[in-house]
Amino acid sequence: MRISQDHGPHQGQDAGRPARGRAGAALTVLVALALLLTGCGGGGNDSASKPAKGAADADRVEPLAAAPAPKLPVTVDSADGKKVTIDSTDRIVPLTGSLSEIVFTLGFGKQVVARDITATFEQAEKLPVVTRAHDVSAESVLSLKPTVVLADTTTGPAEAIDQIRSAGIPLLVVEPAKGLGDVGRRIDTVAEALGVPAAGTELKERTEARIAAVQKTIPDHADGEKPRVAFLYLRGSASVYLLGGAESGASSLLEAAGAVDAGKTSGLKKDFTAITSEALAKAAPDAILLMTKGFDSVGGMDGLVKIPGIAETPAGMDRRVVTIDDGVLLNYGPRTDRVLADIVEQLYAKGGKGQ
Repeated sequence: MRISQDHGPHQGQDAGRPARGRAGAALTVLVALALLLTGCGGGGNDSASKPAKGAADADRVEPLAAAPAPKLPVTVDSADGKKVTIDSTDRIVPLTGSLSEIVFTLGFGKQVVARDITATFEQAEKLPVVTRAHDVSAESVLSLKPTVVLADTTTGPAEAIDQIRSAGIPLLVVEPAKGLGDVGRRIDTVAEALGVPAAGTELKERTEARIAAVQKTIPDHADGEKPRVAFLYLRGSASVYLLGGAESGASSLLEAAGAVDAGKTSGLKKDFTAITSEALAKAAPDAILLMTKGFDSVGGMDGLVKIPGIAETPAGMDRRVVTIDDGVLLNYGPRTDRVLADIVEQLYAKGGKGQ
């Protein structure tokens, strides 16, 4: 059950869910319940190779400097096996937060006419929301007369997708992102669909350069041991307490930050499993990665250490946590360098966050 930021236990996901399609797997009933209850610079600029400011700009995207000049029509392959012809980008509806991020960063912000609940960045906040509890409302989408709709394989329900297509609206389904390796692919796919492949290449190169720049800031490990970090998905109000495994969506971020995914290396091969004292003891994390809303939902640090098994881990004893906004953690898009920089800053801060 991979949690996705887009539609995972829906990241922002609520905007508080972890990454979903990043999460191709089906969500469990438990996580679905949690959702219901929780309701400039181009490649040639110096800025292209420097990570953008993290915390201060975390709620904004940074569009490319040049305005897009689409060459349309284009016919592209949809991830659900269909061919889609797009002849206008005048009214765009991205149905996941991560796709919205890419569209806005490519420079199409003024053409976006709606958003999914997981599009939590500042430039999109005033747009009408066309999802209900993370399910797409076909009626809401169609009422906005879109000329192109972007979704991913976890967007649903299927009936809504079919209804939008039946109305004659070009709808492209994009494969979700599962890790850092998918960042460039997603950008290229969206850019091609919008008729601006060159802008996609520019954005991809900028993003990859910035991620590489962040990695150069990772300090050497004095003892030669990489920190073990466990990714937890928490929704205290719904009593949802999950430990991420190899398919949670966080592994590549943690590894890029010079850490070890404690859940993955302890033998958890799937996405998430219920937290138990035994599982935490085996994972033995030095730090815990959390979405901000999840951390808040259990009452912060004092509430976190009351979850069975947490206080006995090295992370619990040191009160060492890393928290990232739900709406961006697992997006794997143009702001991933900021996410990575924030993780690195918190993880290697003296004493760790939460002291």
